[in-house]
Amino acid sequence: MSELYLLLAALLTGMALVGLFRTADLLRRVLALNVLASAVFLLLVALARTAEGIDPLPHAMVLTGIVVAVSTTAAVLALMVQAHERRRHKEGP
Repeated sequence: MSELYLLLAALLTGMALVGLFRTADLLRRVLALNVLASAVFLLLVALARTAEGIDPLPHAMVLTGIVVAVSTTAAVLALMVQAHERRRHKEGP
């Protein structure tokens, strides 16, 4: 079962890298980075599961990473909204 998770993490990584390098749209790049972060989290959990017993350290790292990813995404999206508003006000009605 862990091999399936490793394969899914590799697939998500490939999809995220293609999305990151093939588009110029900033929102799609942010989404691709979030998919890449999810792939890394899945990889860490799958590797922790394949070790003898269950190692709690990768699980703690994943939880911390999720919090950091959510807060970073919120900050980037807020900056994107502000940049869009400024651009719209400079162009005029």
